[in-house]
Amino acid sequence: MAQEFTDAIALLKADHRKVEDLFAKFEKAGEGSKQAIAEQICNELKIHSMLEEEIFYPACEGKVEEDDLKEAYVEHDGAKVLINDIMSGGDDEFYDAKVKVLQEEIEHHVKEEEQREEGIFAQARKGGVDVEGMLEPMLARKQELTAQAEAGGLPPAKLTTVETA
Repeated sequence: MAQEFTDAIALLKADHRKVEDLFAKFEKAGEGSKQAIAEQICNELKIHSMLEEEIFYPACEGKVEEDDLKEAYVEHDGAKVLINDIMSGGDDEFYDAKVKVLQEEIEHHVKEEEQREEGIFAQARKGGVDVEGMLEPMLARKQELTAQAEAGGLPPAKLTTVETA
């Protein structure tokens, strides 16, 4: 990865900025290029949520407000439902609306993670989460998932908070 990061939180924040830029690009895009941008947004979000759910959030358990972590998982699941729907194709009359609602959900989620005093990132730092130590495993996993996305795609996003029978 070309960019240098000081810790896992810097990596996650860089992901947030990249997705914000992609949403802005989607809004300005013509019909012909919207689906490709939307798919890029969805892949970035899938990778990002996997990094958080596999590495970052588990490291935060017991060090970050439990309700905040639970809310983050539920917010991820709400986004994943839209992501899977968007990834299934762009011929839906509600396609642009789904991308817009996904953007609003992600903006809310990012705000809650990055909030200066109370956000999950601030709580993780205050709680002594080893954000420097988890950077390398996160970068390695991100590289692996990015390669998978480029080679043929990631599987549909899996919901984590829904009980399946």
